Amino acid sequence: MSETPPMTFWDHLDELRSVIIRTVVVTVVVAAVAFCLKEQLFEIVLAPRTSDFITYRLFGVEPFSIHLMNTGLTEQFMTHLKTAMYAGLLVASPYIIYLLFRFVSPALYDNERKYATLLCTSGYLMFMLGTLLNYFLIFPLTVKFLGTYQVSPDVANMLTLQSYMDTLLMMNLVMGIVFELPVVSWILGRMGLVNARMMQSMRRHAIVAILVIAAIITPTTDAFTLFIVALPIWLLYEVSILIVK
Repeated sequence: MSETPPMTFWDHLDELRSVIIRTVVVTVVVAAVAFCLKEQLFEIVLAPRTSDFITYRLFGVEPFSIHLMNTGLTEQFMTHLKTAMYAGLLVASPYIIYLLFRFVSPALYDNERKYATLLCTSGYLMFMLGTLLNYFLIFPLTVKFLGTYQVSPDVANMLTLQSYMDTLLMMNLVMGIVFELPVVSWILGRMGLVNARMMQSMRRHAIVAILVIAAIITPTTDAFTLFIVALPIWLLYEVSILIVK
């Protein structure tokens, strides 16, 4: 049986071009579908602005409603477009990861391919977990506090749609990245750069850093919201110690 001839540099480049094209096409197609489903998309995105949201009902929050406004001629269309692109990228991300993995995997040994599969799967799941936690817990608490906070009853809040969406997308990204802590710890542990004893000895410093990160993510003044945000990050750190161990 004849062996398959090795691919040249230009063959690899052509394969990479094909992967990039398919990634862009799939993302645009899914984003176009999300763009067409405008009512369903923004019904999900804007749900945390009223007390009917599931998180508020679980915590027994008093009824409230935050009214958003538009101040620019093209702001609503651009926000719609940006939100649809984000939704398309989020939904298409499993297929994108698969394409990238299939492109890289031929160059890996069997044991490296096994670790790479574990790394991609766990990294994706942790990012999605961080995104879901932000949408169902952290962002609603932030919206409730900042959206209804007033220095005086005479000063009404006039929140823009762009401000609301920018905050949601930014916090989704930040929490998704923060939830990669166990994956990063596993990589550093495999490389021998960190160990469980080192992480245990730095636990006090880590708690301080976690509180700072939580304060940045949720710029509120109440201790309850800070605790709600810091708790899962601290649990991630403890899980990371077990993984490295």
